[in-house]
Parts: sequence; C-alpha cells; structure tokens
Amino acid sequence: MTERNASPASAEARYRIGGMDCASCAAKIDTAVRRIDGVRDVSVSVSAGTMTVAHGADCAIGSGVTKTVMALGYTIAPLPPRADAVGATRRPEQGHTHVPGEAPDHGAQHDGLWWQAPKAKLTLSLAFAYLAAKAIPALGTWPYVAAMLVGLIPIAQRAYQAARAGTPFSIEMLMTIAAIGAVFIGAAEEAAAVVVLFLIGELLEGVAAGRARARIKALATLVPKTAWMEDKGATREVAATSLVVGAIVLIRPGDRIPADGEILSGEGGVDEAPVTGESTPKRKQPGDKVFAGTINLERALRVRVTAGASDNTIARVVRLVEEAQEAKAPTERFIDRFSKYYTPAVLLVGALVAIVPPLLFGGNWNGWIYKGLAILLIGCPCALVISVPAAIASGLAAGARRGLLLKGGGVLETIGRVTTVAFDKTGTLTVGKPKVTDIVGLGRSERDVLAITAALETGSSHPLAKAILDKAAMDHVPAPPASGLAAVNGKGIVGTIDGIEWFFGSPNAAEARGAKLDAIRARITAFNDDGKTVSVLASDRIIAGLVAMRDEPRADAKAGIQTLSAQGISAVMLTGDNRRTAEAIARSLGMEARADLLPEDKLRIVEELKRSGKIVAKVGDGINDAPALAAADVGIAMGGGTDVALETADAAVLHGRIADVAAMVDLSRRTMANIRTNIVIAIGLKAVFLVTTILGVTGLWPAILADTGATVLVTLNALRLLSAKSTST
Repeated sequence: MTERNASPASAEARYRIGGMDCASCAAKIDTAVRRIDGVRDVSVSVSAGTMTVAHGADCAIGSGVTKTVMALGYTIAPLPPRADAVGATRRPEQGHTHVPGEAPDHGAQHDGLWWQAPKAKLTLSLAFAYLAAKAIPALGTWPYVAAMLVGLIPIAQRAYQAARAGTPFSIEMLMTIAAIGAVFIGAAEEAAAVVVLFLIGELLEGVAAGRARARIKALATLVPKTAWMEDKGATREVAATSLVVGAIVLIRPGDRIPADGEILSGEGGVDEAPVTGESTPKRKQPGDKVFAGTINLERALRVRVTAGASDNTIARVVRLVEEAQEAKAPTERFIDRFSKYYTPAVLLVGALVAIVPPLLFGGNWNGWIYKGLAILLIGCPCALVISVPAAIASGLAAGARRGLLLKGGGVLETIGRVTTVAFDKTGTLTVGKPKVTDIVGLGRSERDVLAITAALETGSSHPLAKAILDKAAMDHVPAPPASGLAAVNGKGIVGTIDGIEWFFGSPNAAEARGAKLDAIRARITAFNDDGKTVSVLASDRIIAGLVAMRDEPRADAKAGIQTLSAQGISAVMLTGDNRRTAEAIARSLGMEARADLLPEDKLRIVEELKRSGKIVAKVGDGINDAPALAAADVGIAMGGGTDVALETADAAVLHGRIADVAAMVDLSRRTMANIRTNIVIAIGLKAVFLVTTILGVTGLWPAILADTGATVLVTLNALRLLSAKSTST
C-alpha cells in the first residue's frame, strides 16, 4: 500500500471536479495540473469526480489549480481535508476559493436533473437547430454551418486550452479538425451531425458516470441528519454531524443509528445491511458495537458514540473507495500508456489516408480527405481509455455496497488470480470466543455441574469463565452463592458452596490435588482430539463432572472454504494455537493446518508459498498477523469496521464472513471479464467502422458513433457490475 503523504514537507489538497465524464477528461486535467509549480503528484478519479494534488507544504497552489482546471472547461471546488490512516488530519490547502455555484462536497457532481445542466441545454438546442435546418431545405447549408459553429466553438476552446496545457492530441482537437475539414469539403450537414452526436455522446457519458458516482455517494445519505442526544438529564435533537466521541444518544425503534458506538442499555435486532450487506438482522445487547447508517428495528437503545461524523464506518468506506478509485490498476496504466502513442498514430494515419491516395494514385481529393477525417473520429481513444477504469470503479463500488473493501484496482485485479488463501484461526476461521460444547455429570446432573461451575466463576473476566456464565444464562440455570473463592496458581479456582469445597480447573491440576482420572481419561482425550479444552469439577478428590469448551468455527466457515475450493483455490490455516486444537478445527472445515506458529513463522510460510509459484492471500485480524498480511500478494483484514480492519490491509471484509473472501475472488473475476468485454467492444467497433469507412460504406456521423457509442456502451456494461449478484454467495 502506498502512503500518499509520506514526506513531512508535503501537503495534500482535494477537489471536486464538475463536467468530467471520461478518462480522457481526467488525463487532460492530470497533465495540466502536473505542470503547475510546486505540484508533486496528481490523482484524478473520473468515477468519484475528485482530484487529489500533493504539493510542497510551503506552496500555495490553490488559485493556480483552480484557474488551470476552469480553463479546460471544468468546474472545481475544494473538498475538506481528510484524516490519514493514523488519524491525524492532513494539512489543509491554503488559498482555496470556492467556485461560484459549487459546494465543497454535497454528493455527486451531477446534482439535480441531467437536462438542467448547461451542457445538456446546449446539446438539446443544437439538436433542435439541426433538425430545424433539415426540415427546411430551402435554407441551404448555412443553418448546418451555424449549428456546427455554435457547438464547435466551446469544443475548439477546450482543444486549444488542452494543447496549451500539454495535451495536443485530445478528442476535442480531433473533433475540431474533422468538423472544420468537413465544412471545407462541402459536407456541412455531416459536420453539424458529427458535432451534435459528439455532444449527445458526452451527455450520455456524463449521465452514466453520474450514476456510478451516485451509487457510492448514496452511502453517505444513509446516516441520518439529526440525533437524539442526552444532555443534563434531558434528551434533545441535535445535528448528527455535531456528535462527539463520548456523547450518549437515544435510538428509537425504526430510527437509523447516527454514529458508530457501543450499546449502553437496551437490546434487539439491528439491520446492518446498509453497511455489511448482511440481509439478516443482528441481535445486539449492551457492550455490542453498532454502526452509523444501520437501522434499529425493535427496542430503544442508548448508545455511547465512539467515532465522530467524519470517521464513522460509512464515512471511512466512502473515503476508502474514492481513494481506491484514484489508484490505477496495472491494466489501466497500460491502457493509459498505450493511448498516449495511439492518438498521435491515429492522426498520422488519417493524414496519410487523406493525402497519399490522391497524391500517388490520382484519387479524388474530397473523397479521400472525407475518409481521413472519418478515421480521426473513429480513432478517438475515449472508449478504450474508459473501458478499464469504468469497470474497476463499478467493481470497487459493488464490493463496498456488500461490505467488501478493496484498496484500489491493483488489488481488485490480483485477488482474482489468487491460488492459495492462508487463514488465521482465532477470530478469523473461528468466532474468537470460547463456547461451552459439552457438560458431563458424574454422580450429579448436568444442570448441577453447570450451576456449581457458574457459581465458582461468578465475577471472573476470563474468557473461559465468561463462556460458562453465558451458558448458564442461556439455559436459565441460577448460580448459588459461593464463598472463599480463590485462584489456584492459575490452574483453577476453589470455592465453598453450601459448606462443600469445590475445585474447578485443568485435569492435571485436579490430579495433582488427588483426584482419580483413570475412569474418565479416555473421555478427556476424546474431547482434546476434537480441539476442546476440558475442565474438571471435583470435591474432596471425587470427580463430579466435566465441562468441555471450544472456540467454535464461524457458521459459514466450512461453506466458505468449500466455495474457495470450487473456485480452484486451496486454503491453509496458520495459527499459534496447539497442533491438536488446530488440526481438529481444520479437519472439521476440510483444510490443512500449520500450528504452533509465531508471527515470524507465518511470514516465512507465506514467503515459501510465494516462492513455490503460488499467488497468496493472507486473511487475519490485521494486528498480530501484520507481517504476513504485508508479505502476501493480497492482505485481507477481517473485522466489523474497525480502524485496523479498514486501514492496515489491502482489503477488508466488514462483517467477517469467510464466504466473503470467495465473494471478493468472484467479484474480481467478473470485473476482469467485464474489462475484457469492454476492450473487445471498444476495439471491435473501431475496427469495423475503420474498414467500412475506407471502403466508402460509412461516413462521418457513423464514425463519431464508433467513438461516443462505444464509450456509452462500455460505461453501461461496466455499470452492470453494480447490480450483478455474486455467484459465490
């Protein structure tokens, strides 16, 4: 992962860019802004409609960036600085000024109805003028020339500004040359048609791009605007953005939760689908975490806020997806490099087609110039350039809507090629909390054994004690009062209940106190072989019962491993737990286990797998697995939206389902298939129209359809990823 702001002498400024509809727009802006003194790096995201500029900390570049972008024909407005991965706020850019009519960050750039935008009004009026001219032939070609000029002047201005800013071979330049050339050879009607179709194509591109942005921006609207906050014994309504860490809020049944927090009182179902994609409501009780934007379904909850509005789960998801969309995938970078040489080559080919046949073979000048101009339009690289980022952006957005966060197109590409997934055990393959699995009564009933052990463990915070107390609460078994409770060298606990002293602890400790285990040793061994921890309840050296506990596998773990296997991906467990427990869990899930590992051992195994030619994904909690997560081809953090889960790895699954790892693989493969389809559409249409144009079958207006039509097609095809269902879940 790349640290955007690594240098202490650098700062970062972010902007909302309006009117940016395709990758060629982004390329022009990128090239122009990079030429400004003090700018160190630029990242432009068509999908998010944003631009991030890294610059010297002592440079005030705001006015220069604003003038440069506006000169290219786009609107620009500064965005608030974002918090970096460690929680510090980046230095805000100095000298920013708002562009009139633009808001800093209020959702997608296409606010309002699409036909109300200036570009839409120009397109519609120009189309009307063209149709009017066609309806009144007596006016001759002048109405076509006038209509063409009205539409072409802003296009030519953008072409001129782009050339001055370092992009001479832009789509606008090719359009300007083709339209003016067509007028000079007497094809004024077709010149006007080309300009109209070009503007319609741009309009459709903008609508499609706006839809993609709106899918992610809609996440931000899930957080309610107001919240009911407790203040000095009363409850009052406040703006949700004003909530600070530590504030206490009341969430009524049916309300959306206004902030990330921890439940203080109340319990009931919470619909987490907006954040995790999980359709089944999750039961919540005091001590559980809740996320902003989720819905309280049943009873009133009192929640302590744990994250401010700018750092709640949804805000982080939106921020991470926008950052990911700015990070180019390897395929996208290749297409960008290819297009830099491709466009000048198209201009050269068009010139040769227009000049060589008349000069060398006596061809008709007007006819061959017409074909050369058509080739300029056919060769515009917009569809090809947008084919990859449109699909990548849709894939990233589709994943985010389902709680699958991927840090950029490179990660999205790589995860589909993974051949081995290495899982941590505790908290990843398993729930992370021991659970009572078996109670055996020996001379006493199972209910008595549970009641006595619960009495001995009352007040303890040990995970095994909590498992017993939870079991007693679930089975409605009351714990009798106990006295004289004391730990025994960390091996167990003793206490007196109804005048009888009891010991509860490990079999070895019970045996050391004189208890006879011969009759039950085989049963203890059988529990151990199943990966269970066994504790013995004894009184006066007599064994009264056994309690077996285990950190159980997640409910979906086995199905998730099976889905990975069906995708041709092997799975291995890497754990620091003992071999017997690890092998028992792994056996139940149908996977290999490597146990008794230190963090450096996990790192070594991941590197060994990579050296053997495997593409490795490491799945863990993002903390003690950090070395292995970093070494893997893809590091995936499991978690419920924690800072670690969202910030430390290449990818994160918000609701911690093993099946979601397979869902990420499936999403990657579908995205790459979508990209291949887009490239075929973009190049295929151009190839067909190139041949038909040279043969004289098609002319200028079909040529512009080969570009704008293909651009719209690949964008709409990419948008299918937003609604397609995963085949792995």
